[in-house]
Amino acid sequence: MSNTSSPKSFKLLIVESPAKANTITKYAGEGYIVKASIGHIRDLPKSNKKAIDIPAGFVPTYEISPGKEKVVAELKKLSSEAEEVLLATDPDREGEAIAWHLKEAIGLHNPKRVAFHEITKSAIEEALTHPRLIDENLRQAQEARRVLDRLVGYDLSGLIWKKVRYGLSAGRVQSPALRIIVEREREVRAFVPEKYWVITADTETTKKLPLPLECEEKPKTEEEMKRIVAYGKTNSWVISDLNETEAKRQPKAPFITSTLQQTASSRLGFAPARTMSIAQKLYEGGFISYMRTDSTNLSKEAQEKIFATIKTNYGENYLSPRTFAAKSKNAQEAHEAIRPTNFALETSSRFTPEQAKLYKLIWQRTVASQMTDAKIARSKIIVKIGTGEIPDFTANGSRVIFDGWLIADPQARGEDVELPSITVGETLKLIEIKDQEKSTEPPPRYTEAGLIKELEKRGIGRPSTYASIIKTIQDRGYVEKIERALKPTDTGETVSTFLEDNFGKYISDTFTADMEDKLDNIANGTAQYVKTLKDFYGPFLADVKAKEGVEKITNLGEAGAEFKCPVCKGPMVIKLGRTGKFLSCAKYPECQGALKMDGIEIAGPKDTGELCPQCGKSNLFEREGKFGKFIACGNYPKCKFIKKDKEMERLNSTGVECPKCKKGMMTEKRGRFGIFYSCSNYPDCKYIIKTKPTGEKCKLCGELMMVGTKTIPDRCSDKNCPNHNPHKLTN
Repeated sequence: MSNTSSPKSFKLLIVESPAKANTITKYAGEGYIVKASIGHIRDLPKSNKKAIDIPAGFVPTYEISPGKEKVVAELKKLSSEAEEVLLATDPDREGEAIAWHLKEAIGLHNPKRVAFHEITKSAIEEALTHPRLIDENLRQAQEARRVLDRLVGYDLSGLIWKKVRYGLSAGRVQSPALRIIVEREREVRAFVPEKYWVITADTETTKKLPLPLECEEKPKTEEEMKRIVAYGKTNSWVISDLNETEAKRQPKAPFITSTLQQTASSRLGFAPARTMSIAQKLYEGGFISYMRTDSTNLSKEAQEKIFATIKTNYGENYLSPRTFAAKSKNAQEAHEAIRPTNFALETSSRFTPEQAKLYKLIWQRTVASQMTDAKIARSKIIVKIGTGEIPDFTANGSRVIFDGWLIADPQARGEDVELPSITVGETLKLIEIKDQEKSTEPPPRYTEAGLIKELEKRGIGRPSTYASIIKTIQDRGYVEKIERALKPTDTGETVSTFLEDNFGKYISDTFTADMEDKLDNIANGTAQYVKTLKDFYGPFLADVKAKEGVEKITNLGEAGAEFKCPVCKGPMVIKLGRTGKFLSCAKYPECQGALKMDGIEIAGPKDTGELCPQCGKSNLFEREGKFGKFIACGNYPKCKFIKKDKEMERLNSTGVECPKCKKGMMTEKRGRFGIFYSCSNYPDCKYIIKTKPTGEKCKLCGELMMVGTKTIPDRCSDKNCPNHNPHKLTN
């Protein structure tokens, strides 16, 4: 929030982000003050007891989000002084909800709503001349999703806590995504590889040019492989045919949210959440159109700019105007695809390296979409050996004879494979024939890009939710990324199996996709909020209650006979702990012997003989956790006291005093999401920042400064301070 003094007569324009506010301020003109709500200002309370009044018609109770009190107070003050208030939040369901929450929290009466799909002077001027009221259908569609997700999450999670393990959770859309990953993992495990042989031959034409060939068939037995090799060595090699064809490669449609996430993942290695964060900054800076869209449309004005760019950069013979059919049946055709706002701009010195890469991707895809087809010459040489008692050998080649749209997107081109000039009937000289034993591969695990494509194909989730779905299942520890592939953890697999066994209907593709459609129908006015939620929640709650009697999952099966309890030498069973599967003595709790899955003994808690200074009801025990050994109260989780390691604390101390309590020091710690910095006086003081403090104070707000990165200088630890993003202050 800026401290700009207010003129006596002004119009107040409210957006979500300070960066967006800065860009709009340049174009709005005099008479406008542009302020940011800094995202959502209200949310459901953490306690589910008072969050939703189901008997009253699924009425949610909202409260001001922590830390947003000052923002709301300033907006209230300014709105009371303004001659008019305009809500210019993002042009989607989420933006409509934020606009409504602003109206309710600030106490506005029928405020005007303006929406634009790009932050340019012309788009903003056009939007300001055509204000409207808040779209209640769109707002209710977002509220329905929020309420439904809360109800499903709390009810399912509560049952999982009781039946699987404390602290686990489930979600309406995340759980089907997890199920898809788990199902693929089962396919990988069940896959039985089969041997086969690839036979290749190095040959030479009559003009002494090399011509590598490969056998058209891949024999599955060693006997057949040896027969082909032996026959090839003792017989003539003659070119029997040459097939030449011309093919066309059409450009792809401009990016929508899902295809941008997929392409940025495969080409740039960006996680979907990272892609959306970078795209958000490009949008707020006025460089691209709105990045949450499922429409491939391009406006007439945008197309005219693209046509001019193609003619100037490549020539008129490269121009081929096109329209693309929408993939999504609920695509909002009034929206546009993700595109640059200025096609003359191919890059900018204001971009960070990541922004430059993503912008280039968007620019190339958009321009290429309106260009001519690429023409590819494909050729296939077929070689007959002897009298043809073994399969033919072939060589395939391709080359671009007209680059078309590939000139704008060269990464999509691929490698040319040139074949030597030959004639049919020509005899080749065999240099060497080789065989290589291989095995068939299991189906590949999903990458983030692959999962998004699969979710989109099955109708699970919506463009704005794909990134958060993938981030959530990873953050919860249900899925881990191994060399870009998504693999379920032991915990994730156990949770998914429980849900499949007991709530298979609710995490199925058809049910989830159908629910998404019903929620979309609220947005377009063909379905009612209360009826949609009531029709779902009544049967769902009954099913949850019916599963209360399900037996608790205490073990996941018997361990192999080779694993014996290290204490009593008895049999062992597989159990699920906080860090995954482990082997426990079948006689637990009488015997507490335990092994890791690889058979290494897990040392049990060791009594230190020291009484817990916090609760005084139990001794302190030395335990082994995910990040090493620690000493904690034996009365956990009722008492969460953890004894501090003075030496480790000294080594991890930054030497910077905690600005909140003034007693502790900021200390490096490690949690499930990586390294963070918190007060050494925890739990009495819970001050925390995510990056190492520099020891300096912010000149704007007085909070601690944090160490910057290669692209962002040292910045304020308070995310509400403009100096939290110092690289934007000069923009």
